[in-house]
Amino acid sequence: KIFADIDVFDIEVDATDIDSFINTVKAISPTFGGINLEDIKSPECFEIEKRLKEELNIPLMHDDQHGTAIISAAALINALEFAGKDISKVRIVINGAGAAAISCAKLYMRDETKKENILMLDSKGPLSTERKDLDENKKFFAVKTNAENLEEAMKDADVFIGLSKGNIVNAKMVKSMSENPVVFALANPDPEIPYEEAVAS
Repeated sequence: KIFADIDVFDIEVDATDIDSFINTVKAISPTFGGINLEDIKSPECFEIEKRLKEELNIPLMHDDQHGTAIISAAALINALEFAGKDISKVRIVINGAGAAAISCAKLYMRDETKKENILMLDSKGPLSTERKDLDENKKFFAVKTNAENLEEAMKDADVFIGLSKGNIVNAKMVKSMSENPVVFALANPDPEIPYEEAVAS
């Protein structure tokens, strides 16, 4: 409403399984010109979004996937230009492996980031090819790595994308990154590292 003068309102859906949620959205869709899904966890969000896009005749997006991915990709392109770095060569660390992180990484790849240059971490650590507990979405981003935690992962990285939880990155970790690092601490309400601390690093 603020940015585009589009009339919007929230609808809370009491559904915990994929089919019930999809059927509810389909049933109310004739009322709307478009639907934005919010706060649907991974991996269910991927199937829900895919099926609804196929079955609805109005625009649909999932904010965690598309909103965060589009905004951060645009910011990354600009930041790397300022830093004088090539997006196809930078090493990116993404802390978080949910819907937003996976969608961000896939959009970065469309902008010529190489998959082998992305190291993604979930709550258990780096998505390594050695791990046997990864679902298909996470397995897609599994790489060979010697890093065992976020601190080790960030060493010499060009870019840090935080899509996890607040206050898990410190100045020492930022200083261990490459020259002119790009840091997007996107966790809310508290970022992975406070702005002032990151800039002072």
